[in-house]
Amino acid sequence: MEPGINVTRTFAAEPADVFAAWTDGALLVRWFGPPGFTGTATCDPVVGGAWSSETGNADVPHLKIRFRGVYREVVAPTRLAFTLSVPGEPGEELVTVDLAPDPTGTAMRFTQGGGSLPPEEYLRAASGWELFFGRLDALLAA
Repeated sequence: MEPGINVTRTFAAEPADVFAAWTDGALLVRWFGPPGFTGTATCDPVVGGAWSSETGNADVPHLKIRFRGVYREVVAPTRLAFTLSVPGEPGEELVTVDLAPDPTGTAMRFTQGGGSLPPEEYLRAASGWELFFGRLDALLAA
């Protein structure tokens, strides 16, 4: 079995709102990073379109978190597939986000794989995603 990340989570929001949080740069940057980090994000959510984000924290000015990728599949508001990479680092991951209506809002199934990370790095990345998803939950609840 190829290493990767699998997360299932439910959000108290409509699928269209969760989808928008993934595909609107102004929303993405509000949750796509550790607490206390702010920055910029751009999204062109069409097949072949690019996305990128850069976040940082004024208390740690030398630390910038950068991600980028290309959308492989965009089916609003139920499915996204996109690549994820860190500029200047080798390897690329494939992320899929499947959204479905749920009695309490939206059920999200998230996967990341590609084999470009060692197994222990997938564990660290999974913890990071859980942190990000907590911020997404708070954004959607606001």
